[in-house]
Amino acid sequence: MGRKEVSVNRKAYHDYFIDDTYEAGMVLLGSEIKSIRKGKVQFKEAYISFSNGEAFIKGMHIAQYKEANIFNHDETRDRKLLLHKREIEKLYSKTKLQGYTVIPLKLYLVDGLAKMEIGLAKGKTLYDKREDDKVRSMKREAMKAMKR
Repeated sequence: MGRKEVSVNRKAYHDYFIDDTYEAGMVLLGSEIKSIRKGKVQFKEAYISFSNGEAFIKGMHIAQYKEANIFNHDETRDRKLLLHKREIEKLYSKTKLQGYTVIPLKLYLVDGLAKMEIGLAKGKTLYDKREDDKVRSMKREAMKAMKR
């Protein structure tokens, strides 16, 4: 069946330096996976937190599935991420000791299962963002010059 990309967090690459990425499964309800298949997902303000040796995504918005009727889900509930124990321990220790944060990068479907790419990230400062914008605009101008 393959891989179908549902949503990408473009702002994450603008606001953070991404050091490492991991793939995580998600514990979802039936109406949530149906909304994800329709592309009704938004994780602009989402982040990953840890409690009791488990990882949860907070602030991710999955729109209600119209046809689910009274069995619909809460749109912004916390959802458990499925990671290996060592991965959770590594991410938790980096966030506590070294000032990193864990954020969602992409949401995609693999053979009908929802998977999320999460990243270990460190925040950019304003001058880092300006430098990235300058490099991006220089590349764009170089590509325009090459086409001429």
